[in-house]
Order: sequence, then C-alpha cells, then structure tokens
Amino acid sequence: MADEPVQIPIDQLRRALDVALRHIEASAGPTVTLREDLFWSVPADELYDVGSEPQALTIGQLSESWQHLEDLLAHQDQAVGHHLVWLADVIRAIGQDVP
Repeated sequence: MADEPVQIPIDQLRRALDVALRHIEASAGPTVTLREDLFWSVPADELYDVGSEPQALTIGQLSESWQHLEDLLAHQDQAVGHHLVWLADVIRAIGQDVP
C-alpha cells in the first residue's frame, strides 16, 4: 500500500459535506440528538501509525466538541485547524446514529 498523499479539493469536500448533511436533515429533521457523550479517542501521534496498536487511548466528549464549534460560530476570527477535529467528532457520531 502506497504512502502517497491524498489530494482533496476543498470545494469538493464542502460539497460532499453539504450533500451528507442534506441527507441527515431529510432523514432526521433540522436537529439531531446525540445519544452518547463520551467516546474513545486515539491521540494524533498514534492515529495513523497502523503498524502499532494504540497504547494511549483517551476519552473525548461530544458535548465539549460541540461547545468548541458553537464558540467558533460566535468568534469566527478565532478559527484554528483543530476545529475540524472537533467537527469530525460530531459528524462521526451523527453518521453512526442516523441511517
């Protein structure tokens, strides 16, 4: 398996997210309820090291990830790359819960 970087055009990523969210909205309505709050999280330095089993699992919290996103919406000038990680936490939970 090649370790070649994957090139992802941001406009296509944005469109894919919009299509997926429109599906969720059509299925679940304008609001989703996350049934769980706590989840296992693999630290970034171990996440992509698939040759080794993660040794340092941590616990994440969906309500905390969502709070970071609400803060982002209130203070858009303070965006950082890690907001995508918090967004991914929430999106993953929704995707696993809504058909």
